[in-house]
Order: sequence, then C-alpha cells, then structure tokens
Amino acid sequence: MRPPVFRRRFQEALRAAPGAPGPSGLRIKSPDVLVAESGADLEGNGLKRSMGLFQLVCFGIGAIVGTGIFVGLSDTVAEAGPAVVVSFVLAAVTCVFTAFSFGELGGAIPVSGSSYSYAYATLGERTAFLVGWCLLLEYGVSVSAVAVGWGQYLNELLGSLIGWQLPAALANPPGDGGIVNIPAVVVILLAALLLVRGVRESARATAAMAVLKLAILVLFCAIGFSAFRAGNLSPFASEGIAGITSGASLAFFSYIGFDAITTAGEEVKNPRRNIPVAIMVCIGVVTVLYCLVALAAIGALSSDQVAGRPAALSLIVNRVTDSALGGGVIAFGAVVAIASVVLAVMYGQTRILLSMSRDGLIPRVFERVSPRTSTPVANTWIVAAVFAVPAAVVPLDVVMNLTTIGTLAIMAVVNLSVMVLRRTRPDLPRRFRVPLFPASPLLGIGFCLYLMYGTGPATWLQFAGFLAAGALVYTLYGRRRSRLAAAPQPPAEAAVTVPGAAAAREG
Repeated sequence: MRPPVFRRRFQEALRAAPGAPGPSGLRIKSPDVLVAESGADLEGNGLKRSMGLFQLVCFGIGAIVGTGIFVGLSDTVAEAGPAVVVSFVLAAVTCVFTAFSFGELGGAIPVSGSSYSYAYATLGERTAFLVGWCLLLEYGVSVSAVAVGWGQYLNELLGSLIGWQLPAALANPPGDGGIVNIPAVVVILLAALLLVRGVRESARATAAMAVLKLAILVLFCAIGFSAFRAGNLSPFASEGIAGITSGASLAFFSYIGFDAITTAGEEVKNPRRNIPVAIMVCIGVVTVLYCLVALAAIGALSSDQVAGRPAALSLIVNRVTDSALGGGVIAFGAVVAIASVVLAVMYGQTRILLSMSRDGLIPRVFERVSPRTSTPVANTWIVAAVFAVPAAVVPLDVVMNLTTIGTLAIMAVVNLSVMVLRRTRPDLPRRFRVPLFPASPLLGIGFCLYLMYGTGPATWLQFAGFLAAGALVYTLYGRRRSRLAAAPQPPAEAAVTVPGAAAAREG
C-alpha cells in the first residue's frame, strides 16, 4: 500500500499538473504526476532506493552482455562474414543516439516505467500502452531467448568438467533437436527466487556476475589475438552491404538491455544523475568489448568455421589452445553471464508491469509490493511462470528477430519522446541533455528504422500482428480501466512543484 504522504503528493500533483486527461489515446500523463506518484526523488510506493552508481553500472552490464555475444555472435558472422565488426559498430551507433535520449529522459523522469512512462508523458496513453506491449518482447521474450542460450553453454561446461552432458531431448527446444529445454526453465526460476528476496541482494549478485563475465571476455580476447591471422579478414565484406546490414540487425540483439537501467528509477540513489551516467558508461564499455571480441574471434578462426556454430567462443578457445580446459572456462563465464542477463531483464520486466498496473492498464496484482521484501513478489512469479514456457519450447532464432524489431520500435519512440518533451516541458529539470539536439534523436530514429528494415518482411508481418493484438487488448481492457481517465480534469495553466525538482534544477 502506498504510504499516505506519497498518496497525498500524487493527488496534489494530479490536480495541478499540466497534461490534461483527454480523449482516449490522447491522454497524456504529466511528468510531474509520474514523479510524484513514484515518491518523487525520495523513497516511496514500497520500493527502496538501495542501488548506487557502481551497482547500477553493473546492473546495466549484467542486462546487456550475455546470449547476444556468447551465442548470437556465430549467427551474426554467418550474415556479415569478417565484416561482423562493422555490424557491431553500426548496431552500437544506433544504441548511442538512443542512449542519449534515454539518459535525458531517465534523469528528467526517474520512475520505473522507462520508455512506457516516457511515451505516456509525451505521446499519449494508447502509444504508451503499445510501447509497454512491445516491452513484453524486449524484456519478457528476450528472457526466454537468453535462457535458451544458457542451456548450450551449460552443456559445454558439463562436458568440460565431467565429460557428460544433458541429453539433447532435455537441453534443446523443439526444432533444435530436443523436446523441452529444462536448463532454460531452471535459470528463470532461480532468477525469480533471487529477485523476490530483495533489490539489494539482486544488485550484489548482478555486480559480481558482471565483473566475472567481463574478465572472461577479456581473457577470450587475449587468447584470440594470440592466434590472430590477418588473412582470416579477407575478403572483408564478403556478403556486401546487405550482409552488413542484416548482421547489424542481429548484432543489435547483443545490445538489448541497456535501457533496463531506467527501470531502476525508483530504486537507485540520486537517479537524476546516476541513470544518465550509468547508461553512457555501459554503452561505451560494451561497444569496445564487443568489437574486440568479434575481431579476436574472426582473427583466430575464419568466418566459415565460426558461422552458425553453437557455443562459438568455447570452440575458438579449444581450437587455439588445443585443449578443452580453456573452452570450459569460457563456458563457465557464459553460464554466469547469461544467468545475470536473465536476472537483470526479469527485474526490468516486473518494474514495467508495475508501472502499467499502477496506471490501471493491466490488472492490479502487478503493482502489489511486499512490505517485507519491498519487491513485487506476485508480479515476479507470474513473469517467471509465463516466460518459462516459451523458453522451454521455442528455438532461439524464432524470437531473436521479433525481439529486435520490437526493441528498435521502442527506441524510435524514445527518440521522438525526447523531442516532444523538449517542446512541451522546457522547464523540466534535466541533469543531462541530449547533445547536438535535434540532430541526435533524429539520427537515432533513422538508424532504428534502417535496422528494422534489415529484419526482413516475415518479421515485419509478425510484428504487425503483435501490435494489432496489443491495440485490441488496450481497447477492450486498458482504455476502460485507465486511472488517468477517471481523474479530475486539471486546469491547463496550472503547474506543480515536485519535491527534489528545485535541487535538480540547481544541480
């Protein structure tokens, strides 16, 4: 239950805030209301501010580095050939422009809703609901995709340690030679168990796993570059521009998760400063690391030997060292890395659902926070149960493209939102501002659309069907139960002072 002081602040903000609840779909929720509702810059709504900057950066790295580089690298190489490095750079550029927008919005509106809340504050309720619907792909379905890759490296690790592996029927989904992916279900349930214990415990575990997997990838680079052969890079762009673009669309999956940092808006200390800083640090570290890993991989083995191979990094180390021990170390790092992604992304998914439930757009069970652990317990277990199912029975490549196009659509909306908010609320406190405005967000939108084009017509058709289903759910449920629609009409010229805003403005 929301403490009385924050309930009062929210009611006062709702009565005074600009951004009137209007016709269905055009209802815009003021940033002041969003911040006041969440407890402003203080603790409130049952969530605790327990994460510092270092933990937030580790959380971001934990959400990003995982299946995309440990498992998806071989698929990206199959599309782009030796030019896979260019594909990673192109995907990174797309993320950098959007990261600027996330940084400004995350500092200006430090709430758990992330891009869903930003769309609600700028483009209206219907668009916000569809963004939240797409976030089910980015956070929810990607949990399933990541968990599928966990089983591949778990078997690699078991083979290195004890010479035994899980049978394919129990370690792979249908279509990949199996019946049900038991390891994928296990890692999701373990992540849920840790999440319901508390944010502090989850943040510590994520930080430890992030440091470990960065060390493993640095070790891989050292081994790969020791066997580097320049001839493996020729011909460089063997698949042409089309291959690089298609590879960039796949490589983009490796960067998914950096925006999960903004879902910690109500549980991080000094969010107006720490959220933008953490986003920039994470994108910089991950981009450099990914390009080095891709270059080391192709330099050590030819693209033909890497393309399409499961557990590709372990394979490369085994070939270079002529021993299974090195591959076992890489497999251990991958098991830890992918588990941390599941943990971080599931956290982000539950906080998005909490925000949507708080607005009345989905059932109220998702907004209930346990007074003992300060976590949304029921929300977490529902998410775990729902997404364990596709993790067990859906092949990784089936969901990767759909997840990618959904995430790119969200990022395009975020770039648009930062431009709209600059126009509608120039007075809003912003500790970080997008550089080269408005060129930067416009380039972000352009790159997002370009990579969306690279996902192919079949993915576009799947995505269109997914959006149509979301619009139907909003019409039948969300539009009718919206709490903003039931709120009193505020005076258009009124404004509200949110606690902490003055300090943020001065900072």
